[in-house]
Amino acid sequence: MQNTSTDSGLAARVHQLTKTYGTGTGRVQALDGVSVGIRRGEFTAIMGPSGSGKSTLMHIMAGLDAATAGRVWIGDTEITGLGDLDLTLLRRRRVGFVFQAFNLVPTLDVMGNILLPIDLDGRRPTAIERARIDGLVESLGLADRLTHRPHELSGGQQQRVAIARALATAPDLVFADEPTGNLDSRSGREVLALLRAAAVERGQSIAMVTHDPVAAAHADRVLFLGDGRLMADKPRQSAEQISAYMLATELGSADPLVSAEEVPA
Repeated sequence: MQNTSTDSGLAARVHQLTKTYGTGTGRVQALDGVSVGIRRGEFTAIMGPSGSGKSTLMHIMAGLDAATAGRVWIGDTEITGLGDLDLTLLRRRRVGFVFQAFNLVPTLDVMGNILLPIDLDGRRPTAIERARIDGLVESLGLADRLTHRPHELSGGQQQRVAIARALATAPDLVFADEPTGNLDSRSGREVLALLRAAAVERGQSIAMVTHDPVAAAHADRVLFLGDGRLMADKPRQSAEQISAYMLATELGSADPLVSAEEVPA
C-alpha cells in the first residue's frame, strides 16, 4: 500500500478528483476537480440534486469506484490505484457501509449479518468486539430478533441491522448512502440519531449522502455539490437553511464555493 503523511484531522480526502463516464457525445463528467476532506469524529452530509456527483464522490472516497484523475486517501493510506485485494482488506477493516437498500444477506439471520465483516476477515470476534456488538444489539432493539432473517423484519429493523453491521468493528469511517430513503419518518429519525451518536459518542467519522434537508440537518457539516463541483461547505444547518440554499442553487442565485477547503496533496 502507498502511504503518505496527511492531516491527522481527516478520515478521508480527495484532491483534484475527476470522474468521467462514457466517450464522445455520450461522455458525462460526474466530478470536476473536487478537493475536500471528511474530518475525524464529524457527521458530514453530502447534498446535491440528482446528477450532482454526490454518490460518485462517496463511492470513490470509499474505494467502491475508481477516479478518472486525482488522488484519494482513507486516513493516511492513498488508495489511488491500489490493487483489488489490498483495497478489499482496507475497506473491510477500516470502513463501514450503510446503504439505502440495506444489502443484508437473505440466507443469514440478524446475528449472522452483523458478524459478516468479521467472518469475511476469517476470524472470530474479539472480546471487545463481542461486547460492542452486544451493546449495539441492545441499543438498537434487536435482542429479540437475532434469529430472524431479513424478510421477517420491517424496513426500520433491517436498517438497524445494517447499522449494527457497519459499526460492529468500530471502523474509523462510515459511509451512508441515502440511509433513510426507504424508511418512514420515525425509523428515519432513529437511524439518523444512531449515526450522530456514532460521531458524538464514539468519535467515528460519518459521511452521509442524502437529498433530504431534514436528514442533512442532523449533520455537523453540509457539503453541497452541483454539476460535479463543490458549491458550498457549511457548518451545521437547519432543514430550513438547507432547503433555502438548495432552492437558491436551482434558481441560480446561490454563489458557488470560490475556494473549497484546501486539502494538501
